[in-house]
Amino acid sequence: MNARFYAYNFGIPLACAALVFLLFDMTRIDIAFSNLLFDPLTQTFPLDKIHLFEKITHKWARIIPNWTAEIALISAMLSVVWPLVNPQKHQRLGAFLERSKVAPVLRFAADHRRDFLFVVVAFAVCTGVIHFLKSHTSVYCPIETTLYGGKMAHIEWYSNFQLFHEAGSGRCWPGGHASGGFTMLALYFVGRRYQWRFSSALLWGSLLLGFIYGTTRVLQGWHYMSHTFWAAIFVWFACLLTALAFYGRARLERPVLQKHEQCLPAQTPSGLEMPFN
Repeated sequence: MNARFYAYNFGIPLACAALVFLLFDMTRIDIAFSNLLFDPLTQTFPLDKIHLFEKITHKWARIIPNWTAEIALISAMLSVVWPLVNPQKHQRLGAFLERSKVAPVLRFAADHRRDFLFVVVAFAVCTGVIHFLKSHTSVYCPIETTLYGGKMAHIEWYSNFQLFHEAGSGRCWPGGHASGGFTMLALYFVGRRYQWRFSSALLWGSLLLGFIYGTTRVLQGWHYMSHTFWAAIFVWFACLLTALAFYGRARLERPVLQKHEQCLPAQTPSGLEMPFN
């Protein structure tokens, strides 16, 4: 089971990274694809000038990960309220919260505190990793380079990478918009923690969302396609390592439950139930 877990969660993404590097970074496929989207007569990417397309793909689309992060953050803060209320000690306050339907929300937040904290931390780690790579590679977007009417030179990330200081003012690699969609992968690991049989839907849905975000920016000339693939790889590893820190490998590698099964509480060596949070 251990070997299979590491093969799926580390081996496959590393193989994808090698494939992306060889297929895109070591060739001119990225440029060839962007050339198809570029109008040499007007020296523009036509979709970059359509304001409605910009709103739908650039502004409105980010609502999904933004709201997810905000809900997780608010819920994480609310998770400390119910233990402080202590309804057994403050019965009147507890009764008032029950009548106002607030108590179930506070109990749910408290019961899933670790999950909400995980989502918040995972989003923060993903954002930090992407921003670090952007600033320490200083890759310029296609539309900013001389290849497509810009003023900056086209460079590859590996030729400009600086580990200990910023490499320049370019901020295009890996894809930031795509990474926003891919950060929803954090929800997949929450689903795996509870062996939810629909957790794979969260996996594929998050990947689809990230690729939609990234591809629309490629169509506008603000990224190469490989930038989206790299964003997916780095966000996956960021979410995976954060999930391992919060939940542990044993919990994440358990098979998903079937429809007729129920998720049983973990057992201590003495047979006593332990809470999931």
